[in-house]
Amino acid sequence: MTAPPHVAPAARLPLALRFALRELRGARRGFFVFLACLTLGVMSIAGVGSFARALTEGLAREGRTILGGDAAFTLIQREASPEELALLAAGGPVSRVASLRAMARAETGEATLVELKAVDGAYPLVGTLETRPAEPVADLLAARDGAFGALADATLLGRLGVKVGDRVAVGAATLVIRGEVTAEPDRLSAGVGFGPRLMIGQDALAATELIQPGSLVRWIYRVRLDDGADPALAAFVERVRAGAPEAGFEVRTRDAASPQLERNVGRIAQYLTLVGLTALLVGGVGVANAVASHLSAKRETIATLKALGATRGAVFGTYLTQVGLLAAIGIALGLVLGAALPFVATFAAAQMIPFPLAPEVSPAALALAALYGALVTLAFTLWPLARAQEAPVSALFRDALGEERRRPPLIYAVLCGLAIAALVGVAALTAEDLRAALIFLAAAAGVFVLLRGVALLLMAVARRLPRPRSTMARLALANIHRPGALTPTVVLSLGLGLSLLTAIALIDRSLTDEISGSLAERAPSFFFVDVPGAQEAEFRDFLAARAPGAAYKSVPMLRGRIVALGGVPAEQVKPSADAAWVLQSDRGISFSDAVPEGSKLVAGEWWGPQETEALVSFEQKLAEGLGLAIGDRVTVNVLGREITARIANLREVEWQRLGINFVMVFSPATFAGAPHTVLATLTAPDGAGADDEVALLRELARAYPAITTVRVKEALEQANKIVADLSLGIRIASLVTLLTSVLVLAGALAAGHQHRVYDAVVLKTLGATRARLIGAYGLEYAGLGLATAVFAVGAGTLSAYLVVTRVMEIGFAFSPAAALGAVGIALAFTLGFGLLGTWRALSAPPVRVLRHL
Repeated sequence: MTAPPHVAPAARLPLALRFALRELRGARRGFFVFLACLTLGVMSIAGVGSFARALTEGLAREGRTILGGDAAFTLIQREASPEELALLAAGGPVSRVASLRAMARAETGEATLVELKAVDGAYPLVGTLETRPAEPVADLLAARDGAFGALADATLLGRLGVKVGDRVAVGAATLVIRGEVTAEPDRLSAGVGFGPRLMIGQDALAATELIQPGSLVRWIYRVRLDDGADPALAAFVERVRAGAPEAGFEVRTRDAASPQLERNVGRIAQYLTLVGLTALLVGGVGVANAVASHLSAKRETIATLKALGATRGAVFGTYLTQVGLLAAIGIALGLVLGAALPFVATFAAAQMIPFPLAPEVSPAALALAALYGALVTLAFTLWPLARAQEAPVSALFRDALGEERRRPPLIYAVLCGLAIAALVGVAALTAEDLRAALIFLAAAAGVFVLLRGVALLLMAVARRLPRPRSTMARLALANIHRPGALTPTVVLSLGLGLSLLTAIALIDRSLTDEISGSLAERAPSFFFVDVPGAQEAEFRDFLAARAPGAAYKSVPMLRGRIVALGGVPAEQVKPSADAAWVLQSDRGISFSDAVPEGSKLVAGEWWGPQETEALVSFEQKLAEGLGLAIGDRVTVNVLGREITARIANLREVEWQRLGINFVMVFSPATFAGAPHTVLATLTAPDGAGADDEVALLRELARAYPAITTVRVKEALEQANKIVADLSLGIRIASLVTLLTSVLVLAGALAAGHQHRVYDAVVLKTLGATRARLIGAYGLEYAGLGLATAVFAVGAGTLSAYLVVTRVMEIGFAFSPAAALGAVGIALAFTLGFGLLGTWRALSAPPVRVLRHL
């Protein structure tokens, strides 16, 4: 039926919507926490998703520049043959780059490890190498006055104490630093290096005499296609693979220029999205409290509607519509802020990200955040709405909701369950790592249930404790367990946020202690790479004379890449998330007659010294992640030859010792006659200081310029910095959960304001002083805050312990500072907000309450 033309537009709206709009006129203040919780949670999810999209879009857009061409073909320890080069050149211009680690020595004697990059005249095929001074790369690297040129980054200049124009020695060559590298277009494709960049030409590399049989060098051939279309690129890669099946090329294309970085972006984005979802779930408690508080304030209106004949469905529909309108406002605010976040972050982090970002409004990320917000609203508001519609008119006309509780129909419990199941389903379907997402969600749900149990236990204990003689203590104890007590909400709101922060702080502490403490103590002092086999005895004697008492260990080493497992090509294998890295690039491999130190045989038998069959020993956990078992065959490409070996046994490796060990150790007959180098370690005796290590480093660089020396302490310091930066970012992101918890706590205390007003007025009428009441409420809030902090410390410690010992497999370190911080935060917020509300309650005029008693 159509409304007459003279009827006002508002009157044409459905009845429930009209009532909801009228009710909203005075509800803005009471729903501040509701809006804030939804806005914050939706903003964090939308912002993280949009910023991750900006990163991945930036990587995709700059993929050609990051890779240095349309396709890159990498070989380890050998150069491409003329036939292979011709195959690559058929696609377009080719640039050849050699990458290896080496030692650079200044004329003052200072020496340091560098990431040496030797480029040809075509470099860079794509992008621009920016230098200071800005001159052609070929001119800067050319030979002048008997010395080749080199380009160094600022870090290298600082470490060696040199400047542009000074000379440095690398291997057998003397180089003149002719400029400083300020921007390297393909730096990201190389990953994280152990040393600063030093760039030279191909002729200079030959002069260093660093390239020997078995030397650890990567030859990268970048191709810029004449026809750069995607189908042409895929066809070209396929032609190269078919034309050189035995070459062992590691192939990358512009659409996956930095796969490790893309994976890390995805994992961090997933973690931060789950943290945002946790904040939204915590905010759901605030949403439920706000709805319950609003319905309590509207009890007279609800009673009037029901007395005038409104059905339960009409009441439910009116307030569900009202909640939906408010949720739409909160979600919309969160989406606006989340959409703006990538642009703000891009502006703030532009100097820290080495490629142009592509911030944009991501409809997919915004839609996901909106869906999360809507599902959380449904899950946390259906139950209080259902309870309100079930309350009888006689109870609604009292000054407070009666204590009689009627259980709503089962359908509402089913609907709540469906909303929660939908939340879990959406989180699982959109997860980068399904297993990690499910573990995270299960842990969050477990903590929710556990927090509820802790609150009920706390109330039960308070109910059974002997009554203290002190009036303030007796009143505080009664407030903890009385009907309508704030205990469940306070414990739930603060507990989850504090547990998360405590766990992150303890994981950070354990990692830091492992790297700078126990790991540094167990690790060797030096690693030596590319030690020529023919010189090893002389090298060992040199170290024995310069570092008496130091322990020297060595093993033969080659580099190889897994190309097939059990006859299945590596690219078709679907490994577990923990084992995927083994297939992503080349690996160090070794051969030995005996079980390596730091390894324990857990399955199968070790081969004897006379074994002639090609056998391999695989690390146990990685073998399981790759679906391998004893008897399976593994094919590796080493020096351009594909070698297939049978898995004879599985080992458990203690990687934390930082000793010499490998994923794969072969029987010696497998590589009989193959050129190889030696990997060695030197562990200084107790009492050796940093000055002794630096002095030895200088002597080694001077006496053996072709041997790469890695000082472990410097590598650990770099790792410690990376962990510290990552932990700081994660901790800042996790503060969103704590901020939401604080909002929920403030909303819960605000919702209980009317109860405190009644209590305060009655007690003041009976003779209680303001000081006694403040003291009683202070004891109540301090007790709740302390109990919540104790739980948060316990839950956070247990979570961190499991992550550190079971996932990271390192030692756990407890941090008293983290525990005290959780206690301090809990007490500060519960006492602060609680006493602020109490002061307002004590200031309320008694006459408004007394006249209704």
